[in-house]
Parts: sequence; C-alpha cells; structure tokens
Amino acid sequence: MLKVKIILLKFWQDLCIREEKQIDMKRIFLIAAILCSSLMVLQSCSPKGGAGQTVVKRGDVTGNWVLNDITYEGIPQSSVKTLFGESSASCFVGSTWRLTNSGNGSYSLPGGAACAAKTQTIYWSASVPDQTFQFKKLYEGDKAKNVTEGYRLVLSSSTKESLVIKSPVEYGNSTAYIVLNFTAAAK
Repeated sequence: MLKVKIILLKFWQDLCIREEKQIDMKRIFLIAAILCSSLMVLQSCSPKGGAGQTVVKRGDVTGNWVLNDITYEGIPQSSVKTLFGESSASCFVGSTWRLTNSGNGSYSLPGGAACAAKTQTIYWSASVPDQTFQFKKLYEGDKAKNVTEGYRLVLSSSTKESLVIKSPVEYGNSTAYIVLNFTAAAK
C-alpha cells in the first residue's frame, strides 16, 4: 500500500509540474504576442519617407504663393496647350494662389496679351502619405463635397520661401510633368 501511495504521490507531483510548465508557456506566448502587436503598431505609425527624402506637410503648403516659373520634364513646352482646363500654361505665370488652412482657397490669373484676368475659387487638400496636392474648382453655389472632378499633383518640395508642385501628364508611353515653381508672396 505504501508503494501505491508513493507512486500516486509521484504521479501527482509530475502532473502539477507539467501544468506549471504549460501555464508558463502560455504566459510566454501571450507576452510574445503582445510585444509583436506593439511593434507592428509602432512601425505603422512611423514616417514613410526614405532617407534624404523631404516629406512635405499640409502646413508647408498653406499660405499665399506666386507662381513664378513653369518648366517641363519629359515633354516639350509646345505640346502643352492648356493647364487645369484654363488657357495656356503661360497664363498662370505670375498668378497668386491663396491656400488657407481650412482647405478653401483661390488662384488669380494676372491677365495679359492673350490671357484674361480671372480669379477661381478652389477647395484643396494635401496628402502627406501620397505626397500629393489635390484641388477642385468651385463655382458659385458649388459645395466641395458635391464636386467630383479635380486635379491631383505631386508635392515635390517646400520651404518657407518656395514650393514646387508637379502636374503629371501622359506623353507617349510615359508620365511627364509640368513643374510649377512658386515663391512665397510678400506679406
């Protein structure tokens, strides 16, 4: 009988040790899962820009800008007939762009020999992850949420004094750019 008690006692001890090891393994697995989840959340919140790449933020675009120069990458200037559904791209040189923090804004074309002076109300936004600048033209009575057509441009660079935005256009079998070079308007 004593042998049976010793065997049962030994069996009970082995069973308790196994349960403790299983509990410890469950705790280790749970801690590892929490750490992995935390790392994934932290990684998804980190900035996406590569080394040396400037990330342009919405606040960098807000303000008053003068479009001083238009250049062309991958497309001859003579192939560009209009810009943003307006007349010639050259009519935009000297235009002033007012971009408020609320998303409301406008651009004013200065007018000239072949260009009519005009002010166009717009609603704009900037997407930091995509590095894009979007705007919609708003006409009297329009609400921005009801306007489905607009323009999406690439935010190339921005400082307090200058802003470069590129308008992608299809030319041949590749994407070319109309490059808009702005300077901050005098206050």
